[in-house]
Amino acid sequence: MSYEAGNYDVIVIGAGHAGCEAGLSAARMGAKTLILTINLDMIAFMPCNPSVGGPAKGIVVREIDALGGEMAKNIDKTHIQMRMLNTGKGPAVRALRAQADKFAYQHELKKTLENEKNITLMQGMVEQLIVEDGVCTGVITKTGAVFKATTVVITTGTFLRGEIILGELKYSSGPNNQQPSVKLSENLEELGFELVRFKTGTPPRVNSHTIDYSKTEIQPGDDVPRAFSYETTKFITDQLPCWLTYTSDETHQIIEANLHRSPMYSGMIKGTGPRYCPSIEDKVVRFNDKPRHQVFLEPEGRNTNEVYVQGLSTSLPEEVQHKLISSVPGLENAQMMRAGYAIEYDAIVPTQLWPTLETKRIKNLYSAGQINGTSGYEEAAGQGIMAGINAGRRALGKEEVVLSRSDAYIGVLIDDLVTKGTSEPYRLLTSRAEYRLLLRHDNADLRLTEIGHEIGLISDERYQAYLTKKAAIEEEKERLQSIRIKPTNEVQAMISSVGGSELKDGILASDLLKRPEMTYDHIKLLAPSDVALHPDVEEQVEIQIKYEGYIQKSLQQVEKLKKMENKRIPENIDYDAISGLANEARQNLKQVRPLSVAQASRISGVNPADVSILLVYLEQGKIAKV
Repeated sequence: MSYEAGNYDVIVIGAGHAGCEAGLSAARMGAKTLILTINLDMIAFMPCNPSVGGPAKGIVVREIDALGGEMAKNIDKTHIQMRMLNTGKGPAVRALRAQADKFAYQHELKKTLENEKNITLMQGMVEQLIVEDGVCTGVITKTGAVFKATTVVITTGTFLRGEIILGELKYSSGPNNQQPSVKLSENLEELGFELVRFKTGTPPRVNSHTIDYSKTEIQPGDDVPRAFSYETTKFITDQLPCWLTYTSDETHQIIEANLHRSPMYSGMIKGTGPRYCPSIEDKVVRFNDKPRHQVFLEPEGRNTNEVYVQGLSTSLPEEVQHKLISSVPGLENAQMMRAGYAIEYDAIVPTQLWPTLETKRIKNLYSAGQINGTSGYEEAAGQGIMAGINAGRRALGKEEVVLSRSDAYIGVLIDDLVTKGTSEPYRLLTSRAEYRLLLRHDNADLRLTEIGHEIGLISDERYQAYLTKKAAIEEEKERLQSIRIKPTNEVQAMISSVGGSELKDGILASDLLKRPEMTYDHIKLLAPSDVALHPDVEEQVEIQIKYEGYIQKSLQQVEKLKKMENKRIPENIDYDAISGLANEARQNLKQVRPLSVAQASRISGVNPADVSILLVYLEQGKIAKV
């Protein structure tokens, strides 16, 4: 028997990293929000690597924070180690990475959800969506509770028809032996959604007390206090180290001798796995020229002995995993506390979504996270905040928000998914962003705080601090563009000391800073300021001046893109009526239904010739006005 259980503006199904951000963003904008999760003890759980950030992903976390999300604040409060990666490279690829205390991370985020006044948090398994005349109006749980809402967001992660695979063993389960969601998956198929089967995996965990760390290399955190959130003022200083070791010849021999028992090679696993996070079996087979592979030993928290064996992801039988572990230097006597496993699950083909993350098939229904074919907590959270913003704004009668590829990595992620789709669990990489010089770790606030404030997720106080910072950057840039440094003995000596060529004449401080060997600290000594600037301001001044030419070139490309984005394609366009289009292009255009010529140009199988034909067709005005 079903019963009426309540009415809300927004319902979020799932409370993983996508669900938490979706629920918080909708609620903080004023939408009455219900979050339903299978198990309240698994909120923001990290079933795989207990870390946040890394290349591209760390920039997403900064972007979530600049929009007013929670992930950055939560990891700043609960990490055990923080490191800036790629410091020897340019600013476009630098990224922050934190090792998480996975249990503290969960508990802190659960508390945040519980304390949010517009959120009702409830344990329950959603089995059916309520759809009336093509519009989603609510959900029904396993116990018969009927919840009504204006909009619904699905963030079910890897729970949809989840199956765990371990050697020859296969059973129905969500991650970490949680209940899977089977009926909702069936319901989505009944509603006409195309689903695909993906696979991911996780490595064993071992007892820290049984590791011989003397045979490994220590990997400490940074000495400099660091944070993901622009609002963090208290820094964790008592960091825990990670440790590095390597596989051995014996490891590889064990794997090769047992490949026939690996579900990946026996045919038991049907789903497609992530290319950029392969299992150890896959690494040994694909890269058989490499004598060894890195294995990082990462503590799972301050109050547990469990250590995550990063790099040893596997679904080999449990007995083989014991042998594998003992073949790794430092782990000869390590006790395995949990075996690694693979998990297969259903995902929605993401080209069935609009750039707002609303489904094309059913109005007012949104989806975010691994259900959309992505991998990673950060990609999930980035989608989650956007789905929550758009579901909340739709419920409140406001216009939705779409980030472009030049606005954010989140924009790149969503555009790639809804325009190109994905044939494997999608992972963000810096190489996926054509404007990565503009989408940096250091400038996420300059790119997105305006949007966060406008939609009501950034406070007036924080917005004012952002405006003050922005003004200070411009003032200092103008100052350096007006000061001429003369070739005095002192100046020449300093330039020579850093390997630069001496000045022949006076030079603007800004032009001197453009030299590769010069830093802002050098310029400060030669052209001191009366005002003490924040390190973030100094960093921006240096980057913006030093890379000015490259940045301007990227901005010109963005302007060209915007012209293409502004060429809108009416929803009622009939691609069959456009003569000259290649059959593949016509088919893919009909499936994706792009909103602009720029989006059309990014669809797989749509060539420049097809774009030209489409442009001519649009400009000839052959389409009835909508």
